[in-house]
Amino acid sequence: MSQLRVGVLVSHNGSNLRALHRASAQPGAAFTVAAVISNNSGSGGVSYAREQGIPTAHLSGKTHPDPIDLDEAIRAMLVEHTVDWVVTAGYMKKLGPATLKEFAPRILNIHPALLPKFGGHGMWGANVHRAVLEAGETVSGPSVHLVDEDYDTGEVIAQLEVPVLPEDTIDSLAGRVLAAEHTLLPMVLTQLGTRHRLFLNIPPA
Repeated sequence: MSQLRVGVLVSHNGSNLRALHRASAQPGAAFTVAAVISNNSGSGGVSYAREQGIPTAHLSGKTHPDPIDLDEAIRAMLVEHTVDWVVTAGYMKKLGPATLKEFAPRILNIHPALLPKFGGHGMWGANVHRAVLEAGETVSGPSVHLVDEDYDTGEVIAQLEVPVLPEDTIDSLAGRVLAAEHTLLPMVLTQLGTRHRLFLNIPPA
C-alpha cells in the first residue's frame, strides 16, 4: 500500500518527529517517516530516529562548510529516499535554494504561534511564548505552514487554538502548545497522505 513518504529535519529533541513516527506506526497509516536529517549530531531526534531504524544523516556546517554543498547534500538525501513531502520540525536553519526548488511547495514547518502573529526572525521557542504573554493574548497555538525563502511567511494551511490562561508562564504555555503541535502535525500529514492515496486511486485501509 502506497504511503506518503515524509522527510523530517530536526535540530534538538525531535518531539514532533516522535509524534509523527508514532502516528505513522498506526495500522493503515497514510504516511511514513522515510528519512531524518539533523544539523546537530548529538540531538535527541537523531538518537530516536536511529533507534527506530529510520535512515538518518547529520548534515551541517561541520560536515559541509560550504553552504552550497550542504544544500545539495540535504536535497540529495531527501531525493535518495524518495521523499514526497518535507517537514521542518524544530529545525533551526533555513533551507537552501536547491532543496527549496526540488520540493516546494511540498515543504511544511510547524510554528508555535498563530501566524501571522509572532513569526519571523528570532521568533522561536521561549521567545514566541514570551511575546504572546507580553502582548496579553488570550489564545495561542501552533500553525503548520508552507516553507518559502523567508521565516514563517509561507501560506498557513492549518492551526490549532490553545487558550492562554491568566496564570500561564512561558513554560506552561509552551507545554500546552507543544502538546497541540503533536496533534496538529500528524493530522496534517494524515490528510496529505489520504489525498496521496486518492490521487493514486488506492482505496483506504
